[in-house]
Amino acid sequence: MIHDAVAGSAVEAWDRRWATSEGRADWLDPHPDVVALLPELKARGALRALDLGCGVGRHALFLAERGLLVEAIDGSDAGLSVLRETAVARGLTLNLQHGSADTLPFADSSFDFVLSWNVIYHGTLGDVGHRLGEIWRVLKPGALFQGTMLSRRNSGYGIGRRVAPDTFVVDGVEEKSHPHFYCDAAGLVALFAGFELVSLGQHVQKKPHSWHWHIVAERREG
Repeated sequence: MIHDAVAGSAVEAWDRRWATSEGRADWLDPHPDVVALLPELKARGALRALDLGCGVGRHALFLAERGLLVEAIDGSDAGLSVLRETAVARGLTLNLQHGSADTLPFADSSFDFVLSWNVIYHGTLGDVGHRLGEIWRVLKPGALFQGTMLSRRNSGYGIGRRVAPDTFVVDGVEEKSHPHFYCDAAGLVALFAGFELVSLGQHVQKKPHSWHWHIVAERREG
């Protein structure tokens, strides 16, 4: 997995972003794909959700407002502080924890839903595989994961220093100064071997050519 110092630099970058209203401005509204999944979660009777890499809490707050019991975890103290204040202001109860996706502090089969939006690809192939293993572990059999991965169609692919297969660092660019892993469809399917892929598509996010895989997957039985 990536070195602690590199992981620390990523957290520091997000701390700086979350500390200002300008940095938070584009990360306050839940993504439409997350909103669109709610009826399916309700139909499945989902009760307990984990927002893994919650940032300032746009998705954690959305899920809590819709009646789910939400655990939210992030490595950024600044992000968690903003989320805590917002939850209090809205009269919402969430469980917040400081931590990383590499070792989740939850028992096996704890959650009906795990969301990790623009999070788990910050590292190498090995990091991503390990994190998906942790997500699989804490999901109940048959429960849903929703998240994103960077596509090799993304304009960032191949830019900067190659530090591992399909993994690049762009020195001097704060949001790219730690490893980002990119994958094609075959690589993604292999990574999700413990899951049944329910929905899979490539979408441009905030910038032109910022292709991401958008994934909904169901945890298979062990």
